[in-house]
Amino acid sequence: MKQKVLRKLFLGFIQVHVLYHAGEGPIYGSWIIEELKRHGYDISAGTLYPLLHELYKQGLLEKHDEVVKGKVRKYYILTAAGVEVLQEARQKALELVKELTE
Repeated sequence: MKQKVLRKLFLGFIQVHVLYHAGEGPIYGSWIIEELKRHGYDISAGTLYPLLHELYKQGLLEKHDEVVKGKVRKYYILTAAGVEVLQEARQKALELVKELTE
């Protein structure tokens, strides 16, 4: 039960990380997996790529393909709608951190 709740929470945190980094510049799957590891998240490609696709379908990310070393790599960047969601998530996160640290 505990693991299920934590997984759900962490997936939300991961989405915020993805939106944040996509707002900093173009990101791609294997790069964001490594970046998330730096933050203590161990996420598989099988979890990340559907998440990226869902954020794209929701209009929060744009994507473009680029050939790198003979392979097609999908790059994602934040859309205007993604910026709005990220700003709201940032406000809620700051409010929560404030409550948790008081």
